[in-house]
Formats: sequence, C-alpha cells, structure tokens
Amino acid sequence: MLPSLRELGMSLRSRELSATEHVRDVLDRLAADACNAVVTLDADRALAAAAELDDELARGRWRGPLHGVAVGVKDLIDVAGLPTRAGSNVLADAPPATVDAPVVARLREAGAVVVAKLHTHEFAYGPTGDVAATGPARNPHDPSRITGGSSSGPAAAVAAGHLPLALGTDTGASVRTPAALCGVTGLKPTFGALSTAGCFPLSETLDHVGVLAPDVHAASVAWDVLSRPDGTGGGIQAPGVSGVRVGLLTDEYWRPLDPALAAAVEAAAARLQARGAQLHEVRTPMIEELAATYAVIVGAEAYATHAKWLADRPQDYQPITRERLLPFADQPARAYVDAMRTRRRLKAALRATVAHLDVLLLPTTRLRATPIGAAEADVDGTTVAVRPQLLALTLPFNLTGWPAVSVPGEVADGGLPVGVQVVGVRLEERGVLRVAAALARN
Repeated sequence: MLPSLRELGMSLRSRELSATEHVRDVLDRLAADACNAVVTLDADRALAAAAELDDELARGRWRGPLHGVAVGVKDLIDVAGLPTRAGSNVLADAPPATVDAPVVARLREAGAVVVAKLHTHEFAYGPTGDVAATGPARNPHDPSRITGGSSSGPAAAVAAGHLPLALGTDTGASVRTPAALCGVTGLKPTFGALSTAGCFPLSETLDHVGVLAPDVHAASVAWDVLSRPDGTGGGIQAPGVSGVRVGLLTDEYWRPLDPALAAAVEAAAARLQARGAQLHEVRTPMIEELAATYAVIVGAEAYATHAKWLADRPQDYQPITRERLLPFADQPARAYVDAMRTRRRLKAALRATVAHLDVLLLPTTRLRATPIGAAEADVDGTTVAVRPQLLALTLPFNLTGWPAVSVPGEVADGGLPVGVQVVGVRLEERGVLRVAAALARN
C-alpha cells in the first residue's frame, strides 16, 4: 500500500522521495492492476512531468501537498493528449482531447501528476461498474464483486493501494457508491462548485465532479486545491463536532437492506454523540416523490445526448445501456417538465424540513457489493433489483445539490466494506469533511 497523502507529501517535500520515484512506483502498480481499473497509462508524459517537478523542488519551488503526487482520472473527463472513451465502443475512435478539463488543469497547477485514465461504467449510466467496453471493474476486496459505479476505476485503484487520489463524477451515486463498496472516501461537492466542462455529460442538471481518496484528509486536501484558485491543501478545518446537529432519517425509504449498514450508521452516530454532536431524528415525507423525479430527468437528458448515436450505431452500445436509454425516445416532454417542477418544489420542502440541522447521517447504499453481472440480489428471502438499491440513498442529494461524502463505516460482521454518508445541510464541504473526519477509526 502507498503511504498516506500526508506522509507522501512530507517525503516528497523533504526530497527523501523524488516525484520520479513515486510516479514510477504508481505506474508499476497500475500496470500490474488486477481489478481492470486502468484504461490508459500515460507513462512517458507522467515521468517527464515528475522530472520537471523534481527540478522545481530542487530550485526551492514547492506547489503544496500535491507537488509530485500521482493522480488518476475517470475516463469521462478530458485529459489533454488522451482520448475520452467513456467506457464505450461508441467512442472507440475518439481523438485525443486537445485541452485538460478545468479540474484536471487545476490539479496540474497544484503539482499533481496525471498518470492514467481509469475505468467507468459506460457513459456513467449505471451504479454497478460492471458494464463497459473493456469489461467489468473488479472490487479489490473480492474480485468476483462489483466496485460500484460509475466511478469504478477511481474507486478500485484507490482501494487497491495503487493511487493516493483520483477524480470521478457523480450524477446520482457515481463517486459515493463505489467509494462505499470499495471501502474508500468519496466526496461529491455542492452542485456547480467544480466545473463539469470537459466531462462527457450524463445529465447536465445533476452532474457533479468529485474526488476519491483513501481517507478524509486526502479528500480534504484535494477539495481545498480544487475549490480555490489559490488552494494549496492547507485550508482544512480543525477537527471537532461539538454542538453539530446531526439528523438521523427515520422514514422507511432510508432504511438499508443489509443490517451491517444500519449497524455502521448506529456506530457512527454514537461516535459523533460521544464527541459532542447532537442527534435528532427527522422524517422526510416527501422523499419518495422527490426521488421518483430522478430517473425521468436523467433518462431524458441522457437520451437527448445519445439519440443520434442510438439511431446510427446502436450495436456499439453495451446491451444494457442501450436498453435503458431507448425507452426515453417515447417519453413526452411534459414528463420531463413535470419532473423538473416537482423536483424544484420538493427540494424546497426537504430543505425546510431539515433546515434546523447541520448534517444528515445515513448509509451510502442499501446493499454491499454484489456479484458482477447480478441484476438482482436475495435479501432475507426477497428478491430485489440491485441497481435501485445502489442509487436510492445518494440520488436525493444530486437532486438537491447538497454536498455529501461517503466514508468507510464500521464493519461489525467482518465482511465487505460499508459506507456511511454525511450530507451537508447547513455545513458546506469543509464542514462536512470535518464531521466525516470525526468518524475515522484510528
């Protein structure tokens, strides 16, 4: 495993470790990856960039804690000189991007070294990570299981210890669900906080750029760098949750199907309370109706993007992606407009219901990682569709646009990872990360 970002940054700054040595080590790890997390390695340019950063440091210029640090980028986000194929044969012949997406450019300015494009669920249209032209991504904790999606490669690469940081996108679950299933930290910021320019769209109304990292500290450094033109990774709030008002959602909608997930949230709530947080139970009677708008909005916007390709070359899509998109060809415009209006009304109602709280605490998913290719799972003798269970607890916060982070929860049964989600109501990203940091198990 790689050292923590804190330790790595200290080693690089002191020149005990060179950026070239670190990047070469990461490239070797990625080349030997067994999780199918890697789409393209950019070895020559990464090593050249690392050498330049070593020279800068030798001359006394240090760009901050990402100076010389290797990062990976989901293959939905443009990296200059590399094609963006979005996990699809539709873009098999895509030319190299001519410029970096703004989020990639910002990381480079801070001294990060882009080493690879990473696996994504095809066109980001799925929460499982096992549908792509290059085959399924595999969970480092059990290669027969899904990573979650659609930021499948970033989560798997970070969880496997190949990378200290990766960029992903999140339209309904796509950073937080793979983070939860792979046992890492995933931050979805407030809608619009990070530019989605240079990212292949799924739903412009709900798309977010996010980060995946081994721990909350690394995610906090990345957020500080990405969110401020002069961010250096130093704008991290001191720990502490005394007086923070934490909402526990009691409606049936929010209840996970796996008891280990409920236990993880209970343990997290107890930990926060022991550190001075105030716990408040709250009901959200509008949540079912609000959540129902998600599929209508995303489906309509995704179909609009793909309509011509679906007509001209349907065979280039993975079958399940094509089957999910085609029904929206017949969806009336009124359904989309109604969904957008309902979303706007119920977003305001949800905000009013929880306005007295600072954050919400809940599971990230209703299930843990399921077998690759399994569309259904058996839960206590009842068969449930997998995909909705991986989306249900995250998508409301794409509809609202509130910041949310998934962190590894306590696994009482010693099994696969579980995710606990902290959602900002009155707190913005730094506050949400501060609460998440209090859940870290030292």
